[in-house]
Amino acid sequence: MKDNKKRKSTQKNKKSDRKPTQNKKPAKRGNQTHKHKPIYKGIEINGKAEYLNDDGAGVVINDKDKITVMNLLPGEEAKLSLQKVGKFYDATIIERLTSSDDRITPKCSYFSVCGGCQLQHLSYNKQLKFKSGMVKKLLTNFADVDKIVGMDEPYYYRNKVISSFAWQNKKVQSGFYKQYSHDVVPITKCIVQDKVADPIVETVTRLCNEFKYKVYDQDKEFGFLRHVLVRTGFESKEVMVVLVVANKMFPGKNNFVKALTQAHPEITTIVQNINDKKTSIVLGDIEQVIYGKGTIQDTLCGLKFNLSPKSFYQINPVQTEKLYNIAMEMANLTDEDIVVDTYSGIGTISLLAAQKAKQVFGVEINKDAIRNSIKNARLNNIKNTQFIQGDAGEVMVQMAKEEMPVSTVFMDPPRAGSDETFLSSVVKLKPKQIIYISCNPQTQARDLSYITKKGYKVEKIVPVDMFPHTTHVECVSVLTRKV
Repeated sequence: MKDNKKRKSTQKNKKSDRKPTQNKKPAKRGNQTHKHKPIYKGIEINGKAEYLNDDGAGVVINDKDKITVMNLLPGEEAKLSLQKVGKFYDATIIERLTSSDDRITPKCSYFSVCGGCQLQHLSYNKQLKFKSGMVKKLLTNFADVDKIVGMDEPYYYRNKVISSFAWQNKKVQSGFYKQYSHDVVPITKCIVQDKVADPIVETVTRLCNEFKYKVYDQDKEFGFLRHVLVRTGFESKEVMVVLVVANKMFPGKNNFVKALTQAHPEITTIVQNINDKKTSIVLGDIEQVIYGKGTIQDTLCGLKFNLSPKSFYQINPVQTEKLYNIAMEMANLTDEDIVVDTYSGIGTISLLAAQKAKQVFGVEINKDAIRNSIKNARLNNIKNTQFIQGDAGEVMVQMAKEEMPVSTVFMDPPRAGSDETFLSSVVKLKPKQIIYISCNPQTQARDLSYITKKGYKVEKIVPVDMFPHTTHVECVSVLTRKV
């Protein structure tokens, strides 16, 4: 999943963290079910959850209606308060009457209000079973689904954290969005993000109050503070802080930086990002390095990568190594293979493939990412890569016209998957195999359906739990061209 990338045409924009995050656009509440006249209007019922839906909510079936209830597990009964909101049913638990054997006490005290995690109340083994079931339901008709690859320690895994600012109780506070809203829940400790990040965010928030900075009001288009981003190097332990603000003027900047770095000497660079647009997108287009060199370095699968504020870099380094190793094992590249890595980002997959293949072409529409890719290739002394700035679909069509003997195509599209134009360009290129990494089994199922009708067969599917305690799951599959 790629984040903070501008994509056009068939290469679409990936969300900031591709996956879960903590500051994603609020989802619609409830479940639209039937066209007949609704029977619930602010009444109470007793209901039993039959199963979990893809959002991790328990589904209560009452008569012909399906009602989704957050924090209710299959088999659990509860007294519910129902309210029709537009075309959806809003269900609130008044009292849980029974408790599932699979229920655990969430380690996070913010679980019931924060929108970052959905499954902390479910034991981790059952989380894996739930995600495996989702994948099998969608993809088993293409090939057998392997056992899901979980984490040994499914906490404190996020190497990138975005916290939003809000003016609450007459002071600046920071935290994550409340579920189904843009209301910020002040949070001082998150159990899924790097432990280094929490105290840094807390200090930034304290300093913002001391320096009397105003929180940006998107409706009035007035104010200064928007977000703070903390990115950490899993291996390097380097730390980047990005202050997302609404204008270039940064009053007291030098004193602010001095106070922050004195409190946290582990910080290696601080970047001011200017986002003056009325948008829910976190990062703006303009950046100013105000401390350090503006990048950090980390190691993944034995290779070094320079990371800027906008670089796409998977947020769970432990699981990313497992995911990429599985993908490379599936590809089984040799020194005769010519590879195209679409949606190549800063070149992580391209450079890993280049260690085995004859030649690798990384294609990416974002110019900054291409520059990062070239630098990362030099950093690792890898010379058999070529990075092309452009639309991957158009590049592959041109390669097909030139009859380039591409053996392998890597795909790692955004959650929306790939459109038919892009997929048709892959098919026209006629690679011997396609390695498809996806963060959304639903759109992957749609895309696999198209590709398998065009002369390819799915050989293997492996789900990987990249985001414990959320409903998201990553899948890597390999398709081979029928002779």
